[in-house]
Amino acid sequence: MSPPDASHPADWPDLAGRVAVDERGRRHVLPIRVYFEDTDFSGLVYHGSYIRWCERGRSDFLRLIGNDHRALIDGSGGREPAAFVVRRMAIEFLKPARIDEILEVTTRVKDTTAATLVLDQRIARDGVELFTAEVMVVLISRSGKPQRLSRALREALQDGT
Repeated sequence: MSPPDASHPADWPDLAGRVAVDERGRRHVLPIRVYFEDTDFSGLVYHGSYIRWCERGRSDFLRLIGNDHRALIDGSGGREPAAFVVRRMAIEFLKPARIDEILEVTTRVKDTTAATLVLDQRIARDGVELFTAEVMVVLISRSGKPQRLSRALREALQDGT
């Protein structure tokens, strides 16, 4: 996690969630509150909200283990500008969520290759799973070519797993 700076003092809230280790290895947990904007006309969480929350979980997980999204996009460090894009998702809607509930988005690394990550993501309320997703993301250059994951990122993904 980045150290505090002038724009983010030490008491700044931990908006990126946290990385924890359990018997199954490392996981990232991001708390989410359900707001009115996340629901549809029925008062239940709109299906697209789950996808958005998973994106936040993936992004924050990668950020906390050292991936600098801005540096990837800018091409800092001598690499061609690149970004992670979703290649495939398999999703299951198990139970509904409602306004004002507190949910947890959990992200785990399931598999890696030279240019891809497969992540297991789950959204739960009080330990009850509401949504599951297996997501494959690929690192691609601005021109659309697959890029190899950096050594530092590959090592960070393997630490604690």
